[in-house]
Amino acid sequence: MRTLVILIHPNFGESIVNKLWLKELEQSPERYCIHNLHSEYPDGILDIQKEQELIESYDHIVFQFPFYWFNCPPLFKTWLDEVLTYGWAYGSQSGYKMSNKKIGLAITAGIDEKEYSAGGKYKYTLEQLLVPFEVTFNYIKADYQGFYAYYGIEQDSSVENIKNSVIPYVQFIETI
Repeated sequence: MRTLVILIHPNFGESIVNKLWLKELEQSPERYCIHNLHSEYPDGILDIQKEQELIESYDHIVFQFPFYWFNCPPLFKTWLDEVLTYGWAYGSQSGYKMSNKKIGLAITAGIDEKEYSAGGKYKYTLEQLLVPFEVTFNYIKADYQGFYAYYGIEQDSSVENIKNSVIPYVQFIETI
């Protein structure tokens, strides 16, 4: 069983964490298919049918993106709006094409985890801030599996800490 990893990162070339994570997955092409939306669609215009067919081909899907402005990158929002269409992803006649597909999120967050708490700078946990994704996936009857996050990349993230994130990242994907 292969897992589809959809990368949505507008500055992937500068992302040490995401490059390292994907480098690890690329060592097992029989287990992981990496789909880089920004490379595939540099003009931002999605091929909806192609995306839907790709999703239909996998039962385990991970959306990987940087978390900024307390949300996802614009191309991921466009993907959600345009690919999860009425009649395909939801609606009485849709067949709910993502039904029972296991979905996870792999996120890089710039700020330390402690700041994503009731007593922290942002007053909400990352889990709370990701609820709209969970609700979206539940609405289309997908099986939301939660998220894995690497925190603090903008603060003082050492190469060692980044390397130490690879194993938990892969373990998270394996549990989906």
